[in-house]
Amino acid sequence: MAKVQEIPLNQIKRPLPRINDPNKVKTLMESIAEIGQQEPIDVLEVDGQYYGFSGCHRYEACQRLGQETILARVRKAPRSVLKMHLA
Repeated sequence: MAKVQEIPLNQIKRPLPRINDPNKVKTLMESIAEIGQQEPIDVLEVDGQYYGFSGCHRYEACQRLGQETILARVRKAPRSVLKMHLA
């Protein structure tokens, strides 16, 4: 079961490049600044390292707002699951 927690942005590796929609990021920035982050991103925790594959717009919005942490749903997984995400 995934646990929701605050994770430092600089500890989340984003191994797959993604082009975000700048308008969506801007809208999320405004919303997060006004009411806070409502929906956590999903991350895998593998051997104590965090990997993010979704929530790219929320991640960028929090990063651009200068936030040090992000609300994340953390799911512990073995290295084999990480490899499937990278395939």
